[in-house]
Amino acid sequence: MHPPRRLHTLLVILGLITGVVSHAQNAPKTPVVEGTPTAETPDAHGWHHLFDGKTLSGWKTFDPGGWTINADGHLVGKGPRSHLFSPKTYKNVQFKADAKLNHKGNSGMYFRAKLMPGWPDGYEAQVENTSPDPQRTGSLYNRAKMLDQLIADDTWWTQHIIAIGNRVIIKVNDKIVVDFIDEKRSFLEGHLALQQHDPGSVVQYRNVMAKALPEDEAAALAIARKDMPDLGAEPLVKTRK
Repeated sequence: MHPPRRLHTLLVILGLITGVVSHAQNAPKTPVVEGTPTAETPDAHGWHHLFDGKTLSGWKTFDPGGWTINADGHLVGKGPRSHLFSPKTYKNVQFKADAKLNHKGNSGMYFRAKLMPGWPDGYEAQVENTSPDPQRTGSLYNRAKMLDQLIADDTWWTQHIIAIGNRVIIKVNDKIVVDFIDEKRSFLEGHLALQQHDPGSVVQYRNVMAKALPEDEAAALAIARKDMPDLGAEPLVKTRK
């Protein structure tokens, strides 16, 4: 005999809450390190690849099991919320990857992020095209919002991030969509991280690369402009919070 409809609904909700609480309680308090880091050998343009296409290469997570490398050598995130953190931390940096996301999927590319469970403290360049969240791909989450959908579902695109001092630039394919000055200097150093947002999301990444930049901001900008020639000496749009 099935319970009455209202009671059944209540039992389902309680079961979901219990599952979430159980997952949080069982999440490791120290990160799990996957594999060994790849050698940071720069290519001809000074970039180093953060994955070898076979392993998770020394990256860290508090929620293991959310990430795999598929037969094509792409990093795949699916299942419950999980964040995968880079082996080392960065201050001034360029961070670039190709991404592909399913319908209503949600992900993000974090930088200067704190190694921590839950939702990390740090900057997030949004990876999200058709989920209910109105902040679309290219947004600097909760700081500079891109409300237009730039990328179709199940389509590869390139996202290129530059962080120099308190300035953050995000380029989606061939267009700079964010050029932001954070007067609060909220995050000055931290890990790179990739996000698997929720069980309905399936995200793929490939060509995940980074380039550490000098601490001298003028020198860092000069290097970054070689990789992004359309980047101006001053922000195109000075969005502040």
